[in-house]
Amino acid sequence: MARQLSFDLPAKTALGREDFFVSPANALAVAMISANSWPGNKLVLSGPAGSGKTHLAHVWAAETGGRIVSAADLRHDLVPALAQAPVAVEDVPMIAGDIEQQKTLFHLHNLVLAEGHALLMTGRLAPKFWELPLADLQSRVEGAHHVALDPPDDALLCAVLAKLFVDRQLNPGPEVIAYLVKHMDRRFETAAEVVAQLDHVALMEKREITRALAVRVLNKDVDETVTGD
Repeated sequence: MARQLSFDLPAKTALGREDFFVSPANALAVAMISANSWPGNKLVLSGPAGSGKTHLAHVWAAETGGRIVSAADLRHDLVPALAQAPVAVEDVPMIAGDIEQQKTLFHLHNLVLAEGHALLMTGRLAPKFWELPLADLQSRVEGAHHVALDPPDDALLCAVLAKLFVDRQLNPGPEVIAYLVKHMDRRFETAAEVVAQLDHVALMEKREITRALAVRVLNKDVDETVTGD
């Protein structure tokens, strides 16, 4: 059935464990997130944009009663309350230019571990590349056990594309996903961009998402005024 709506709807991301597809590219990370304990009670999870870091952080928080906070949103007055439960701090490298935020994270790191809770930290690159100017924090980060989400294999890329479509309440045929997997740049970030653009073009042209439309989008054979959201 063709889509009837003529306006964009925000995608609602599903973040439950049942919504996360496990493949060889992420199996080790999933196993570590599911583990009852980590060395030193802390873990660094790295991976490119769209690889599932936030999804796994939400799975972990739901199963442990943990809390999730962006490193950029940390405030010193929040630390005592946050340290009373397991904590996931997302996008730690984003505060590399803010020494006060780094001091706050360093305080949280020490307090949450002193309280006997686990600490999960995420970033796109391996922790040795985070280059946090606060040496004490950088050393603590590098001392954490580290697990990476690898680039997607075919099975994972298929699942990621399918989930991105479902998040937007779209249901293209399997031939669309098969074509995208074979021809698109194999990056999670690209998958999100392509699905967003397909959604937008289909909406603007009032048509279904087909293999032919996927060919046009990948070949950039669409109106230059049409962009993904």
